[in-house]
Amino acid sequence: MRIVSCLLFAGILAAQDTAYRPLPEQIPGPPSPAAFASWLRDIQHWRRERLIRIGYNGSEYDRAELKWAQSSFIQPQMMIEDRYFYDPAAGKYTVDRYLDDLEKRYGGIDSVLIWHTYPNIGLDDRNQNDLLRDMPGGIAGVRRMIADFHRRGVHVLFPIMLWDQGTRDEGVPNWDATAKLFAEIGADGLNGDTLSGVPRVFREASDRIGHPLVLEPEGRLDSDELLAWNNMTWGYWTYSEIPSISRYKWLEPRHMVNVCRRWARDKTDDLQFAFFNGVGYESWENIWGIWNQISDRDAAALRRIAKIERKFAAALISPRWEPHTPVLRHGIYASKFPSGNLTVWTLINRNEFDVAGRQIEVPQHPGVRYFDLWNGVELKHELDGDKAVLSFPMEANGYGALLATDSAVPGLEAFLAEMRPLANTPLASLSQEHRVLRQQLVPIALTARKSTAPPGMVRIPGGSFRFRISGIEIEGKNEIGVDVQYPWEDSPRRDHDHIMNVAAFYTDRYPVTNEQFHKFLAATHYHPRDDHNFLRDWKNGSYPQGWGNKPVTWVSIEDARAYAAWAGKRLPHEWEWQYAAQGKDGRLYPWGSEWDEDAVPRRDTGRSMQPAADVNAHPRGASPFGVEDLVGNVWQWTDEYVDEHTRAGILRGGSHYQPRGSHWYFPQAYELTEHGKYLLMAPSIDRSGAVGFRCVVDAE
Repeated sequence: MRIVSCLLFAGILAAQDTAYRPLPEQIPGPPSPAAFASWLRDIQHWRRERLIRIGYNGSEYDRAELKWAQSSFIQPQMMIEDRYFYDPAAGKYTVDRYLDDLEKRYGGIDSVLIWHTYPNIGLDDRNQNDLLRDMPGGIAGVRRMIADFHRRGVHVLFPIMLWDQGTRDEGVPNWDATAKLFAEIGADGLNGDTLSGVPRVFREASDRIGHPLVLEPEGRLDSDELLAWNNMTWGYWTYSEIPSISRYKWLEPRHMVNVCRRWARDKTDDLQFAFFNGVGYESWENIWGIWNQISDRDAAALRRIAKIERKFAAALISPRWEPHTPVLRHGIYASKFPSGNLTVWTLINRNEFDVAGRQIEVPQHPGVRYFDLWNGVELKHELDGDKAVLSFPMEANGYGALLATDSAVPGLEAFLAEMRPLANTPLASLSQEHRVLRQQLVPIALTARKSTAPPGMVRIPGGSFRFRISGIEIEGKNEIGVDVQYPWEDSPRRDHDHIMNVAAFYTDRYPVTNEQFHKFLAATHYHPRDDHNFLRDWKNGSYPQGWGNKPVTWVSIEDARAYAAWAGKRLPHEWEWQYAAQGKDGRLYPWGSEWDEDAVPRRDTGRSMQPAADVNAHPRGASPFGVEDLVGNVWQWTDEYVDEHTRAGILRGGSHYQPRGSHWYFPQAYELTEHGKYLLMAPSIDRSGAVGFRCVVDAE
């Protein structure tokens, strides 16, 4: 009986009849040109019935304050650590520099998703909203930064992570906290990280406080019903020779999809399918600090695609959209968007060769003029009975766009004049080469050499050392550009193995303590210009009672360097830190190759991070050289690497704090063959309650 019931239920779910069953995000195109008419009737019938089945109400797309999403064609995900976005030396956001670069390379953007959380979140107990508040300038600074984007006509989204349930509890529901914070900073929308639809409560919460947000989930929608209030989605699409159409745009032509395939190096499929559907593109290049730049060829194509889509955005939301409208040549595919007194066609060439000559025929009407939008010229049509035949060239794996109109189109001549010079540079003449950014190690100056160990330091003898290390980045696999590029390497990569000679040096037996840092402040009156979060757990210039022997935290790498310089010391290079912790036998932990719970502090998995242990509380964790508190108490600053777009600090040793509930939190690196790469933006947000440091001195 249960089997019969299950089969009946499955039959009900599949009861909508269609010959071309839609995929979760895409609807397959017609298998052949001859099948076009029956295919179109079938998917039109499916749409009518589907909208009835889900009780669709499109009123959210009528709202004036949300309509900007319908023309948000180009949207990058931007890391806040991108050096084009913020200048820590000047202490200011550089929105114009960031936008000018994108304008120069591929024609600019319509919205931006500003990413302030992953992969750094979870290093300490700051939640996603805390990290936004810790951005340079706090709420007021972020609000001014967003105003700079608005001044350039760019809308701003921030992400939400509903998986962030292991860090500090905000004390109110996610949707209320998000709505309030995003209203304070003036954000226009939110991206639901890992969500298959942003829950309706976020729409209700933002409406309730009078600051409505556009909702954009990352993943496909769990059900078509969510289309009613999720005005945008990303498109994680699959690609075939015959282009598919967007399920969500077919159901609701005003819905904006931004096609996303961030690790792809050749963007041709993504751009062709987006243009064919009249939707947008996620121009994501800085992927968690790993640079995957859009090639010159794809950038030139994107510039022209975006100009056409922006100019004719009103046509691209036409409910009379006809995908796979008939054409004359094999491998050419077209979408027709009739709107009022004009019709726009977007075309793609899936052939690996140029196709010129007769491309499409359309009903001829008196007074209608035709324009090749891609090349910026008016077309002279050829009459064939009651048909107008249009001829124009299309490059191999290229694009085309047409306009038919019997009326004046405002600004058309100026638009064509902008497109013509772009067409003078064939896409085939431009490079498709993948660009890898080279990284540089930030130099660390040697100290005055000492012949005997300074107080509190241990001598580490020089010698040959096999430096084996891997980055713990969650994403990126073995892509070139992941992790760091050591001085002896020609590119960044995840895994490293190098035999080197390490000169003798002295290292602090323990990390720098609160008591030691207090002496530094008393002697120098040091106070950083960007002082947000500086010694956050201190009060009135002093650490809490009983904390003198705990490692100092909430210090940036700049703060640590200032202390080291005062003490006549420096921060260690990463391989020096590892050599002092590991010796020469390749052990996994300072004390040996088996994990010992008694050699480290107890792990803290609560939502509020507890204080670190005293630096001398776990002598069983000592290294072969007698160096202590290397693993499992607080992360420790070592080297910094920089490329054109990203800075990153290398953290060693892991910490006692491990938020639970998601594998997306910053991973631990207790093993001596692993390190953490911590993306750097500014001291205000870089400082952490789980990061301290120790110093070294060079030996004679």
